[in-house]
Amino acid sequence: MRLHRLARPLFLCASLSLGLGTASALSADLDALKEQGFARIAIANEPPFTAVKPDGTVSGAAPDVARAVFKRLGIADVVASISEYGAMIPGLQARRFDAVTAGLFMKPERCNAVAYSEPVLCDAEAFALKKGNPLGLKSYKDIADNPNAKIGAPGGGTEERLALEAGVPRDRVIVVPDTQSGMTMLQQGRIDVYSLPVLSINAAVKTAENPEIEVVAPVQGAPVYCDGAAFRKQDTALRDAFDKELAAIKASGEFAKIIEPYGFSAAAAMSTTREKLCAAK
Repeated sequence: MRLHRLARPLFLCASLSLGLGTASALSADLDALKEQGFARIAIANEPPFTAVKPDGTVSGAAPDVARAVFKRLGIADVVASISEYGAMIPGLQARRFDAVTAGLFMKPERCNAVAYSEPVLCDAEAFALKKGNPLGLKSYKDIADNPNAKIGAPGGGTEERLALEAGVPRDRVIVVPDTQSGMTMLQQGRIDVYSLPVLSINAAVKTAENPEIEVVAPVQGAPVYCDGAAFRKQDTALRDAFDKELAAIKASGEFAKIIEPYGFSAAAAMSTTREKLCAAK
């Protein structure tokens, strides 16, 4: 796995990003970003989609793809701010970021709110739970049907929505701020299942090194999702420029070299389109 250091430590990047976000007159057009020298991106801290270390090192498949594409556009680097999924689109619309590159899966309601690039990363849903799966939880409906089962999920994320749509009561859907907290809550018995995409759950379980935790994947009845870089609706010219260079690195093989070491499939991302994903129910 390749790690890339930002030009500035992460805590400075976040401050700078927020500071720039208050200047609503700042355009996210290509010339402005070239002059600025970097693009401000919103990320989560959810390996292998995105990862942040205490020293400010940022890696993960999504930032690495964004960095490669922006460099081809003449933008030297990316400056990352960590955000909860539910705050990403509002932050983008408020101009705190120039783009979101964080495993923000495409769904019709999100496609109505932002201008997505073509697909970048694809994944399915998974559960982490106690060894032996004592409650027999293999789907979100299983959780809804068991009055004693509590699920942990990122606030504003796909997993929270899927649980609620399956009928899990709000008081049994526990919002967790990050992966480490989710795994801790699971191990302490405060939740019975922690839900994230397959790759993220596998990475979290591997990091936890707890033989009493196992994975159910893929979750029964849950769809496969793909993300893309998300831009403001009015920044379609920037999105289109991003798409052009994204297509170029896909065709050259560079895209596969970036994402496949993280466990993602380049073929999966190249087998579908923004149009299909935004129309999916």
